[in-house]
Amino acid sequence: MGTPDFAVATLEALVQNQYTVVGVITAPDRPAGRGQKLHESAVKKYAVAKGLEVLQPKNLKDESFLQSLTELKANLQIVVAFRMLPKVVWQMPVYGTFNLHASLLPDYRGAAPINWAVINGEVTTGVTTFFIDEKIDTGAIILQKECPISKKDTAGILHDKLMTLGAELVITTTKLVQENKVVAIDQKNTNSNKMAPKISRDTCEVNWNHNAELVYNHIRGLSPYPTAWTTLHTSDDTLYLKIYDVELEKIAHNLEPGVIVADKWSMKIAAKGGYIHMLQIQLPGKRKMAIKDVLNGLNLDPKAYVA
Repeated sequence: MGTPDFAVATLEALVQNQYTVVGVITAPDRPAGRGQKLHESAVKKYAVAKGLEVLQPKNLKDESFLQSLTELKANLQIVVAFRMLPKVVWQMPVYGTFNLHASLLPDYRGAAPINWAVINGEVTTGVTTFFIDEKIDTGAIILQKECPISKKDTAGILHDKLMTLGAELVITTTKLVQENKVVAIDQKNTNSNKMAPKISRDTCEVNWNHNAELVYNHIRGLSPYPTAWTTLHTSDDTLYLKIYDVELEKIAHNLEPGVIVADKWSMKIAAKGGYIHMLQIQLPGKRKMAIKDVLNGLNLDPKAYVA
């Protein structure tokens, strides 16, 4: 059970390790793009290419879906980046249902663990497999594996690392289940103040009054998706910029947060205790571009600033 690219790596690993995948459950096709053409999930595309049976329920409690799921006769269900399951679904297989989560639980329970680990400047994260229960990411832990986060890792880079690591952990977990060797660790008395809620547009706005390192972590933790943004104010216009790639310069200065220092080839923005060097940004209605290409066509007056 899964939908995005992150889940494809696990499905592919199960197929390559010759497990019998009796069915693939993924999101319904959705309209996307200017033409609003129906878009298939990454998991569906892979499953169809491999000739696997695909179910795309809108409602996980729908009687016809539950009947179809029962008829698959799966003895184990594996969930990667899907929806919260009703009890009737996760209790169905004889060996239960386990989930792959992209953090070291109980840290970063929630929808966006990869983004928040980078935003918060963590140096280590990982992946966890656990049995699903009634709540979100609280079930008994089966296995965990750590993954370092470098200072230059974006959410996108970390996503790819954890996608591969997670697929490997799922195979190891599946073997343990198959051999009846699972020793799960209860999370009931384990809490964490590090959470990973869904990211909103407001979350993505850059606060230039923060310390430069916090700003840097915030931007890379949202790159390439859903992308940090800021408002550029010039004497002629106000523009919303998406920020994809930056570098951090820690240095003392006397400039106000949001002040722009630029020439024909480079642009940096003042924050507390340093500067954020813009490397790749996107203007409204344009594609993302290297900063030198942006500056060639942007009338950036000396009083321009971001806020």
